[in-house]
Amino acid sequence: MLYDAKLLDPIHHFLACETPQAWIDKASQPENLAIILCDHLLCELKAAQSAMLLLRKYAVDEQSSDTLLQWLQPFEDFAYRKIGNIDTLRGKNQLSKSIRGKKNTSYSQSLIDKMVLLIKEELHHFYQVLEIMSKRDIKYQSISAGRYAKQLFSHVSHHEPNALIDKLIIGAYIEARSCERFAKLAPHLETTLAKFYISLLRSEFRHYQDYLVLAQAISSKNIQQRIQYFAHIEAELIQTPDNDFKFHSGVPA
Repeated sequence: MLYDAKLLDPIHHFLACETPQAWIDKASQPENLAIILCDHLLCELKAAQSAMLLLRKYAVDEQSSDTLLQWLQPFEDFAYRKIGNIDTLRGKNQLSKSIRGKKNTSYSQSLIDKMVLLIKEELHHFYQVLEIMSKRDIKYQSISAGRYAKQLFSHVSHHEPNALIDKLIIGAYIEARSCERFAKLAPHLETTLAKFYISLLRSEFRHYQDYLVLAQAISSKNIQQRIQYFAHIEAELIQTPDNDFKFHSGVPA
């Protein structure tokens, strides 16, 4: 065992199902390493983007919103417009300007504190994956998004603050599933890559917890019922056949 299995006990309790063996078998095949790494790279960026959208919509003032956009731009330029390279992205995960919260919003500072740290870590992970790809001579290729996140977000409430609470719960599920899959996949990979995936477990675990803490703090009632609602949706996406093999895809069809 490459890590303390007890670390993932809360994750396994939170998720309604484990990753199917069929996905692990396919993901661990050497010929699928390129798609796993490319999609992982994009998942890190999308996680940062999702956190940034939460900050811009719910937590920060207009000037800080522009600062956040500028922060992510080099990574988005690389991923979507093929501008830049591993050298131009080095050290770009640090935020150079301060972020100010909206006035008269009770939870804005909590969102800022947790989401800014999350973005920093996700962008650092993006760079680490790019380094791994570069060392293995795997060229980055833009790929379409899978069904997983899109389907989860399609069930978000249309009313506030319920919509924000739902988005935070979904963020928790995405981070928890990522954590679970890193742990499941690591034993089937070569040592360097396995150690890298294991090194991500604690940050992914903390991200999952941070999302849940924020969701409950913002809600005026217990969120357990809503958690169970999304648990069912998430498990169905993981356990049903999926023609589009990705890091968060379902059973390979």
